[in-house]
Amino acid sequence: MASRSPSASRKPAAPRNPASHRKPAVKKAAVAKPDAGRLPEWNLADLYAGIDAPEVTRDLDKVDADCEAFEADYKGKLAEETAKPDGGAWLADAVRRYEAIDDLAGRLGSYAGLIHAGDSVDPAISKFYGDVSERLTTASVHLLFFALELNRIDDDVIERAMQTPELGHYRPWIEDSRKDKPYQLEDRVERLFHEKSQTGYSAWNRLFDQTIAGLRFRVGTRELAIEPTLNLLQDRSPERRKAAGQALAKTFKANERTFALITNTLAKDKDISDRWRGFQDVADSRHLNNRVEREVVDALVASVRAAYPRLSHRYYALKARWFKKKKLAHWDRNAPLPFAATGVIPWTDARKMVLTAYGDFSPKMAGIAEQFFTDRWIDAPVRPGKAPGAFSHPTTPSAHPYVLMNYQGKPRDVMTLAHELGHGVHQVLAAKNGALMAPTPLTLAETASVFGEMLTFKRLLAQTKNAKQRQALLAGKVEDMINTVVRQIAFYTFERAVHTERKNGELTAERIGQLWLSVQGESLGPAIEIRPGYETFWMYIPHFIHSPFYVYAYAFGDCLVNSLYAVYEHASEGFADRYLAMLAAGGTRHYSELLRPFGLDARDPKFWDGGLSVIAGMIDELETMR
Repeated sequence: MASRSPSASRKPAAPRNPASHRKPAVKKAAVAKPDAGRLPEWNLADLYAGIDAPEVTRDLDKVDADCEAFEADYKGKLAEETAKPDGGAWLADAVRRYEAIDDLAGRLGSYAGLIHAGDSVDPAISKFYGDVSERLTTASVHLLFFALELNRIDDDVIERAMQTPELGHYRPWIEDSRKDKPYQLEDRVERLFHEKSQTGYSAWNRLFDQTIAGLRFRVGTRELAIEPTLNLLQDRSPERRKAAGQALAKTFKANERTFALITNTLAKDKDISDRWRGFQDVADSRHLNNRVEREVVDALVASVRAAYPRLSHRYYALKARWFKKKKLAHWDRNAPLPFAATGVIPWTDARKMVLTAYGDFSPKMAGIAEQFFTDRWIDAPVRPGKAPGAFSHPTTPSAHPYVLMNYQGKPRDVMTLAHELGHGVHQVLAAKNGALMAPTPLTLAETASVFGEMLTFKRLLAQTKNAKQRQALLAGKVEDMINTVVRQIAFYTFERAVHTERKNGELTAERIGQLWLSVQGESLGPAIEIRPGYETFWMYIPHFIHSPFYVYAYAFGDCLVNSLYAVYEHASEGFADRYLAMLAAGGTRHYSELLRPFGLDARDPKFWDGGLSVIAGMIDELETMR
């Protein structure tokens, strides 16, 4: 319920694979479980014992009562009371009450979201998730006035009030909140927007999730859900990769009208909100939410697009040669390399790899990460109805994060574990800032995750003596970086095209597919042959639905970490302490201020070229290998 993007701190944060963030039901017979050993399942009892636990009802009732009492005590009084001599202390009390409500509501919302992620097709759980979301939205209507009135207080009055230490503690949150001031609407309109969200974009989000959950893809004689079907695109068998790619295209095509309607409706809904609030560009609301300047994102996008030929185009041409082909079909883009090791990495080995890499960097970081294993904060198995991909959810500062994975014993799964534990460490360290200031803007949300992944990769690379396996590791890292940087900027470019064109009327599924093929062709390059059916692959990417324009945060984070890691490799003693202090700051400082101790400035156009050169350098090295 914090005024700065309440949803940002309550959704599963920073999923590992934006293209497979949520998972539909899976028939047990359709999933070949790898022999990865016993996999942990999370213990959500740290939040609530179950969906019918009396504490859930108690806390929902308390949120209702606290929100109503808060409105009765403070609505219409902020400007007058804050201007009084003791106004700083008075307002600090109000903010503390607001934060306590946010924390309790966050606990409820997190529990509902996590249990739904664990099984998105169980009717009772779906009803619980919907009911809790509706109750929290209804209750929080009584809080809408607070940020609006807070932002209307005169600058000199609020500055004088913040000289009081109790209120000064909340300065970062107050100053952040006041950046929204130019885009606020009259109170009754804000309330209407808020209440209508349940039957507006939130309902369309749920329709997308439920539709994806119900899709089935016929691969050979099997009917698979989306996660195992997507997983087959990384199968060693070219026949199975092709069958999976064609099955995805066939089912998507059969459902294109539904996905086109969802996309058109949400794009129009966003356009209406943007026009009422006065945003000039289709992505400006996301930039404001991220607290990043438009020109910084534009520079990132321009740098990445200019680098396509020396990154993705060059790598995929190299990969095609490894497969003794001139071109790779689109379903072979993520095919395992012919010289890559086979076999399953047991969960115990994955745990040891990541914790050792973390420990070599910082024992404190490894100690925090180890809690996720010992205290059952991780849910790792693939099972029916579970959300796809992976994420680390911060829940709320009075609790702790939870990590969701779908572990199948592949090297990429180890990297995913390292990635999500990076998020988890970040969230644990930032929790001390409280519910209002713990959430990290997306500009830095991917820093800890990608850095943790890089630590793990570098350690594995150093330990690998076999030349071909080193080549496979290096190539796998390049592919991950291309998926994180190139692919996400292509996604962002596609979103911009869809939302811009939607201003002039609805887009047919065919037209959306044309836009998709245009940006994919540009980003993938001539070595990837886009076969018929790929024009539908925009349909399953949940970030387009749940978090418009979120995707550039991945490229931002990857390029930033490349630069940060270069500083680390040449750093004197004390880098780890500075790094952990940066994570612990949470949302209390602007990203530019947090990067300053490392000598990094994302506003410098050369900054992005430096990060991209790391990827290019790895491709240079691969080209020398035989």
